[in-house]
Amino acid sequence: MDKLAFKNYITQKVPLTDSEWQLIDGLFKPKQLKGSELLLKEGAVCNHLYYVGTGLLRFFVWKDGTDRTKFFTFDNYLFTSQRSFSTREPATENIQAVADCSLLQITHADLQTLYEKVPNWRKFIQAVIQEVSHFTEEILTELQTETAESRYRKMLTAEPEMIQRIPLKYLASYLGIAPQSLSRIRKNVRKGSRNEHT
Repeated sequence: MDKLAFKNYITQKVPLTDSEWQLIDGLFKPKQLKGSELLLKEGAVCNHLYYVGTGLLRFFVWKDGTDRTKFFTFDNYLFTSQRSFSTREPATENIQAVADCSLLQITHADLQTLYEKVPNWRKFIQAVIQEVSHFTEEILTELQTETAESRYRKMLTAEPEMIQRIPLKYLASYLGIAPQSLSRIRKNVRKGSRNEHT
């Protein structure tokens, strides 16, 4: 994995000295996942904070016998099962690789070392949490106020490459509709796009 991208991800939010980066670099360990492999299973305690170098993962829960995708995380993002990792309690969600993933991971114990020895680390984590909170708030608002087609169009505009990497069934699950309904939405969007260019 190219760790320069990870370093840039951090230094875009807070400055680091060379020695601080060396400590961070040493504590984050590489981890590889194959597509469809579970990283975290509901009921287990999440013991790591992760950074996605390359790949795509989804968070999902089981409801009425079917899995419901909550959201996705992809290249150049930091993630964990936040409540489980923070409280050391069993997770209420699953995290699964949608495609092959190259990750970096740090244990809960080693993370405390960074809090103690890297003055800006807490500020960095707070910035990440704030981003996640804003993103979660946007998702909840969209769920309450927008149609599945509107949400799909927004995703297509914001993350067109990611959309192409997500299997239809997971994307439909995230939007709260059947795969057949998403297929119709996709046809409508493609038809509208063609009409705009004729």
